[in-house]
Amino acid sequence: MKKIFNIIICFLPIAAFSQNIDRSKAPVPGKAPIIQVANPVKFTLANGLKVYVVKNTKLPRVIAQLSFDVDGFKEGDKAGLAEMAGQLAKRGTTTKSKEQLDEAVEYLGGSLSTSSTSAVAISLKSNFPTLFGLLSEVVLHPALNAEELEKVRKQTISGIESNKDDADAIANNVVKKLVYGANHPFGEIMTTKTVNAIKAEDVKSFIGDYWKPNIASLIFVGDIEPADAKKLAEKYFGAWQKGTVPVQQFEKSARPAKTYIAVVDRPSSVQSVVTIATPLQLVKGAPNDIPANVMNNILGGGFSGRLFANLREKHGFTYGAYSSLETNKYVGIFKAEASVRNEKTDSSIQETLAEINTIRSVKVDDGELSRMKNYLAGGFARSLENPTTIAGFALNIEKYNLPADYYQKYLTNLASVSALQVQEAATSLLQPSQMHIVVVGDAKQVAKGLEKYGEVKYFDIEGNEIAAPKEVKVDASLTLDVLINKTVEAMGGKASIEKIKDVQLNGKVGVMGQSIDVVQKIIQPGSAVMLMSMGGMVISKQAVVDGKYEVSQQGMQAPITDDLKEGLDESSYLVPELMYQQKGYKLAIVGMEQVEGKDAIDVEITAPSGKKSHRFYDKETYLLVKTTKVEKGPQGPVTQQQYYKNYQKVDGVAFAKEAVMDLGQFKMNLNFETIKVNQGLKLEDLK
Repeated sequence: MKKIFNIIICFLPIAAFSQNIDRSKAPVPGKAPIIQVANPVKFTLANGLKVYVVKNTKLPRVIAQLSFDVDGFKEGDKAGLAEMAGQLAKRGTTTKSKEQLDEAVEYLGGSLSTSSTSAVAISLKSNFPTLFGLLSEVVLHPALNAEELEKVRKQTISGIESNKDDADAIANNVVKKLVYGANHPFGEIMTTKTVNAIKAEDVKSFIGDYWKPNIASLIFVGDIEPADAKKLAEKYFGAWQKGTVPVQQFEKSARPAKTYIAVVDRPSSVQSVVTIATPLQLVKGAPNDIPANVMNNILGGGFSGRLFANLREKHGFTYGAYSSLETNKYVGIFKAEASVRNEKTDSSIQETLAEINTIRSVKVDDGELSRMKNYLAGGFARSLENPTTIAGFALNIEKYNLPADYYQKYLTNLASVSALQVQEAATSLLQPSQMHIVVVGDAKQVAKGLEKYGEVKYFDIEGNEIAAPKEVKVDASLTLDVLINKTVEAMGGKASIEKIKDVQLNGKVGVMGQSIDVVQKIIQPGSAVMLMSMGGMVISKQAVVDGKYEVSQQGMQAPITDDLKEGLDESSYLVPELMYQQKGYKLAIVGMEQVEGKDAIDVEITAPSGKKSHRFYDKETYLLVKTTKVEKGPQGPVTQQQYYKNYQKVDGVAFAKEAVMDLGQFKMNLNFETIKVNQGLKLEDLK
């Protein structure tokens, strides 16, 4: 009885309190708190190196990050120098080769990385002092030798070449150059030419000029006492000599006088990448900094943004549409981006500009504003769980000269943002009449009609303005029969092709840094197998043998569709053009297109299943130089392209010894090392 009585007493205050609640109204938000953000322990060495220590004992781990306060490097005809210097720094020291350094870091169970403006070491607490010593050796005594530079150069150029076919990478480069300007460090683009111009002496000069303690901050985060951190900093970086750092004058980035359209022609793309961008004079800590962040997130900061709701949910133009807003003490940038179907490029630009105009002209309602502020407040609170956040706050306060209590008052300042402030941020920062609108896509399909938004200009993939592409028409006398006959003759002639009863091609394919063995066998007409293997183990098989089809990946059988059958049938003929008519394919010459700088005749192939693809024939040689087809991907349709190069004749028949398969997300480079014909292969050899 006493226990029951106590329970009733406990509930009495709750019952009494609940009687005073009007549940028909939403509770009024409480006053945003001034939160207590822990301050790192801070001290400065005699050479000017600022040191911050954020102690956190949740894990027996320590992170050390050395950061240089430099916001960009003007590199001119050696664009890429800073990035390559950052990569080269960790590739050995004056006393250790790259292999020895890597082995030492691995032995400690840690990681060590460098960039143009930072060096980071992470390990368990017990091994951290030793790893920190290696970090200091990398920073103070990098080898920077010519042999390792060549390896970095090769990797960098490989990335540049790969990005030439990546629509997103192209858009990013062109947007940077147009928004910031070609003479601004943020607008410079790495090219094969600029990377090849970089010498070992340039890298040494860069490190010597910019890696100075008086512009650096050293941050310790993790299970370490401030006194121990200070000892390590003094021991390994105390003798580091301060110096004068070059001061660069950056060209001011201004909005264009009028909005215009920058089209980068990417033939055969089924999607176009649309970016609407403008430079921003917005610095962290400015009066409109937080309202601008709220504005951008309402417009397109995520799945709940207006751009996403409009372009994806309402109209189905894209899988995602977003906007971003970056602050910087020199110049920031606003971007609204989406990858859209070609036929919806015009409409997507229209809807994006409409949303920008709306957030400028109409105040956001209280509900939308409140939800966004709550979302941002929640994200800020969650970020405080990460100790590196505290260190980042300290760096920002130093870098942007923010008030010491900027982050303590962040939630209060966020809560006070009004609908009027959001609108004012939009009207001051976003001027729809002065925007760069960059479209990377198939100009033949997307350019028409865009002039309503401004002058249409054309640019190459490096952001250089070029003349509008001229439509090259196919000679009216070139019929399909004539084209096929010329292609067959270019391959060696029908008689030579028919003499080849079987062929075996052996080679290797490089994909994402891996080398895979490839064997392709063909018995004419109509039977073929392609095997891909690593270490003697077959990882992929595609075969059509005597009318039976098989496709497997790592031993798992794939369902055989009509589309797969058609693809396998094509692979079983040395010259598929000889097969199309007898198999019921429909062919049509649809135009001319440039393939790697040369005119190529575009032939549309419609398979019996209705599936369409394209084959491109060099205008001069009539050899096949490219094929394209559209496949469904997780983020929408993806254009897959295959390029054919380095034709060589074997027994009078031309074979492409090289092929580049552009699969959208990555590329595969196939090189056939040996080609053998008429070995007497049997069907059993294909099974």
